Amino acid sequence: MTAFFTIFFSIFLAELGDKTQLATVLYASNSEHSKLLVFGGATAALATSTALAVFLGAAAERHLTMAPLKLIAGLGFLIIGALMIAEHFRAA
Repeated sequence: MTAFFTIFFSIFLAELGDKTQLATVLYASNSEHSKLLVFGGATAALATSTALAVFLGAAAERHLTMAPLKLIAGLGFLIIGALMIAEHFRAA
């Protein structure tokens, strides 16, 4: 059960204030959309993307050891961060 709460809180905190949540806020603020429809659509999208991540993670585990997998994930985050910083300075 400890693993569940660790996963829950790390994903919950990572999702706070991200672009997905902001898009959901925008859809919910539109009076043309049912709040239940927005909740259902956002929930289905997050569940689908999470299922895809779990599937790909499990497949990657079979073909890679944990060290290279963590290295690949870390490099991916660094590359994304560098691109965001570069975009910031290009826009300025």
